[in-house]
Amino acid sequence: MINEQKVKQLFANYTKDYNPEDPKISLKISHTYRVAENSKAIAESLGLSDEDIELAWLIGMLHDIGRFEQIKRYQTFSDDRSVDHAEFGADLLFKDPGLIKDYIETRDYDDIIETAIREHNKYRISEDLDDRTEMFANIIRDADKIDIFRVQVEEPIEGIYGVPFEYIKQQPLSDQVLEQIKAHTAVLRSTKISYLDYYVGHFSLAFELVFPHSRKLTLQQGYLEQLLTIHVDNEATQQKLDFIKKEIENFLFA
Repeated sequence: MINEQKVKQLFANYTKDYNPEDPKISLKISHTYRVAENSKAIAESLGLSDEDIELAWLIGMLHDIGRFEQIKRYQTFSDDRSVDHAEFGADLLFKDPGLIKDYIETRDYDDIIETAIREHNKYRISEDLDDRTEMFANIIRDADKIDIFRVQVEEPIEGIYGVPFEYIKQQPLSDQVLEQIKAHTAVLRSTKISYLDYYVGHFSLAFELVFPHSRKLTLQQGYLEQLLTIHVDNEATQQKLDFIKKEIENFLFA
């Protein structure tokens, strides 16, 4: 159904026009391939058919297609300051210019692919999805979260946040962020105030992982564990961070 080599070549040709040497573009290219592999692994763990495993992989390859045009048009990956990259990418694929036709010949899976891509960055998934579409949406959401942990570890912090890591560690951690951690939910962007809130907010994505294999992959890859070893000079803030570390570890090992 899906020719992986063809998809990879098409994706490489597409991103070539956006300067793959640019660190921001390079980051998203690497992220795409890793999310696709995470999606495939999660789908396999669910015992899905070969076709559905391929479909999960393809959604992973296309989930961030909007990022490249976003950086070209708006010079930022901030959805708040530009466009919702998931909606933007789905429009590029399924509206104008209709890029999906290049990646898969059949139109049988368009609704699932489009919905999964539109849903992948939302705080909460839509409640009106059928079970099959919801499954694929949750696969890509989990796969994306898992690789966000890696990005936070491997990519230069200043390139992500615009300030040095030492500056981030001097920031306070907001009580409302801590309360959401206690509730075992992802931290709402609107409640984040400091750079440390944004940094720690990524840890909370672990609470939103849906599938057992997603938690297993997170533990195997070890990136979240590295993030949780953060140490700061402020004793009160460190106590909060130690509490967060314990809450997330207990959740993942439950």
